[in-house]
Amino acid sequence: MNSAQDFDQSASPDPQRIPPTAPDKVTIPVIEEYLRIGREVVETGRVRITKSVTQAPEAAVVPLVHEEVSVERVARNQYVDAAPAVRQEGDVTIIPVVREVLVKRLLIVEELHITKRRVETLETQQVVLRKEEINVERFTPNEAGTSAPTGPPAV
Repeated sequence: MNSAQDFDQSASPDPQRIPPTAPDKVTIPVIEEYLRIGREVVETGRVRITKSVTQAPEAAVVPLVHEEVSVERVARNQYVDAAPAVRQEGDVTIIPVVREVLVKRLLIVEELHITKRRVETLETQQVVLRKEEINVERFTPNEAGTSAPTGPPAV
């Protein structure tokens, strides 16, 4: 059934379609309706999305950490039977330097005392921060035909 007029016409009894019956019996025609559901794409508007990037310089205070190493040479001139190993005394690393002498003995000529020290300084650096901003423009179907682009967006 497509319209109310069709419904009214088919709902009224047609005397030619109703067979004659006994006077005390009435025949009522049965009506059946069908529903057809569909969908349709309807443009209700368009949008234009633009993105802009702004940059702003900003000063940032950054802690910098570096290590400083001091090397101190300490003369020893001491004979030993075997080469001594590298040793640690507190925060000082001691590396013995040996030399063989003619008598086939080892002579500690000197020791290197190496001390590491951690130094932290604050430094100000200029950095550029970027920020994206999005702009959304909405157009009704009437406006979309005149002012909105119809092709692919420009990059």
